[in-house]
Amino acid sequence: MDIEFVRSRFIKHFDGTTGSVYTSPGRINLIGEHTDYNGGFVFPGAVDKGIMAEIKPNGTDKVKAYSIDLKDYVEFGLNEEDAPKTSWARYIFGVCREMIKRGVEVKGFNTAFAGDVPLGAGMSSSAALESTYAFALNDLFGENKIDKFELARVGQATEHNYCGVNCGIMDQFASIFGKEDSLIRLDCRSLEYQYFPFKPMDYRLVLVDSVVKHELASSAYNRRRQSCETVVEAVQKNHPEVKLLRDCNMEMLGEVKGTVSEEDYKRAEYVIEEIQRVLDVCDALEKGDYETVGQKMYETHYGMSKLYEVSCEELDFLNDVAFDCGVTGSRVMGGGFGGCTINLVKSELYETFVTTAKERFKAKFGRSPKIYDVVISNGARKLE
Repeated sequence: MDIEFVRSRFIKHFDGTTGSVYTSPGRINLIGEHTDYNGGFVFPGAVDKGIMAEIKPNGTDKVKAYSIDLKDYVEFGLNEEDAPKTSWARYIFGVCREMIKRGVEVKGFNTAFAGDVPLGAGMSSSAALESTYAFALNDLFGENKIDKFELARVGQATEHNYCGVNCGIMDQFASIFGKEDSLIRLDCRSLEYQYFPFKPMDYRLVLVDSVVKHELASSAYNRRRQSCETVVEAVQKNHPEVKLLRDCNMEMLGEVKGTVSEEDYKRAEYVIEEIQRVLDVCDALEKGDYETVGQKMYETHYGMSKLYEVSCEELDFLNDVAFDCGVTGSRVMGGGFGGCTINLVKSELYETFVTTAKERFKAKFGRSPKIYDVVISNGARKLE
C-alpha cells in the first residue's frame, strides 16, 4: 500500500497539511484453530497487507475521520454518548474510548485511512484497523505509554464493547507483535509467547479464497464450545485438576468415551490433537522441516472437516485440489464454514497449483476463487 496515496487523500480532505502515518498488518494463522478458547496454542504471523492511516491532532475535542476505500466521512466526540452509528467509525471510536479508560489523554484529531487486507478472507482487517489506531494514539497522546500487550487488549476490548464481537486476543496480538520472517506461538492460557523462524526459501504461502461464507457460523461455533465444556466436565470427575481441554490427553478422553455423546467426543478429539500439532509444527520449523509442517496442515484440515465439522464443500474441494497438485500443506484457515484455505506451496509448483485451483473450482462451483500471496511481515509501527 502506498503512503503517498493515503497522504494525498488526507491533504485533500483536511486543511492541506500533513500528519504522521501509521500502519498495522492483517494476519494469518498457520495452525491452531479452535484451540484458543480451550486454553491451547495458536500460531499466527503478521502479513504484508494491512491498514495505513495518516493522523494529526486538530486542537478540538472531535475526531474527523475519512475512510478512503469507502469514500465516507464521519465526525464524532470522545465521550461515551458520542458513539457514531457508522460501523467502521465505531472501531476508531472504540479504540479512543479504550485508550482513555487506560489513562491516555486522547484529544481530537483528523485522520484518513485505507487498507489492502482482503475483506472476508479471514486476515482480520478489523484487528489491523484497531491496532493502527491504538499504536498511533499511544504514540501521539500517551504521556504514560501503555505496553504492547495492553495495545492488543485495547483492540480486543473495542470488539467486545463497541462492535458486539466476543473475540479472543490472537488477531490483535499478531497485528501488534508481528515480526518479519517469524511466526508467534501464543499460549492462550498464560499469554506467554515465543517467535519461531518462518523463512521458507523454496516455498510460497498462498491463500485461496472460496468467496463463500455460510451462515451457520455463529450458532455452530457456540455449539462446539459447548461440546468442549461438556467433555471437560465429564473428565473432571476422574481428574479434578483439569480446567480446560488443554489439560486433557487422549487417555483421559478415552476414559469418558461411554459417558459423552459421539459428537462431543469427536470435537474434543480434534482439539486435543490440534494443540499437539501446534507444538509439533514449532519443533519442525526449528529444524527447517517444512515437509512435516505441511503434513500437520493436512491433518488439521482432516480434523476440522471430519471431527470438528466446520469445513464445507468448497473448502474440502480446494484441499483436495492442493493434494492432487502436490502442495506441501493445505488446510482451512479460520473458524470455518467458508473463507480461505492456507497453502504451503513449493515455488516450482506455484503456477500449476494456482491455475489448476482456479480452473477446477470454477468448473465445479461456477465462480473463480481469489488468490492472495502472503509474506510474513512486521507488526504495528510508525512510518513517518
